[in-house]
Amino acid sequence: MRCSNCGVCCTETEMLLSEKDIARLVKKGFSKSYFVKYDKQGYAQLKNREGHCVFYDLKKCQCSIYIDRPSGCSIYPVILDEEKGIILDDLCQSRNTITEKEKKIKGKRVIKLLDKIDREAANRRS
Repeated sequence: MRCSNCGVCCTETEMLLSEKDIARLVKKGFSKSYFVKYDKQGYAQLKNREGHCVFYDLKKCQCSIYIDRPSGCSIYPVILDEEKGIILDDLCQSRNTITEKEKKIKGKRVIKLLDKIDREAANRRS
């Protein structure tokens, strides 16, 4: 994929985080309270600041943790639509640079990641 750095995917993000994502960013020196919020169902999400992901650098129009970004961010714009299945997010201006092969590979990663995140959220609720 060739990202255009438009920042649309980082605007009002609802990106879910796995425990592995959280641990990786904490190890990099970020406080969990800086970037994680938990919803009522126990899901961990990236926080927003001033309408964008806390890690999105508005001046540079890029992710400040790109190499260590959450798994969901690295898979994007391949997403799971509950009605349509694995799709390319219409919001992404660069979605046309994803090949069908890449979509299929990333689609499998999306399913695995969401299963993992679902299990982690269920453990937080119990």
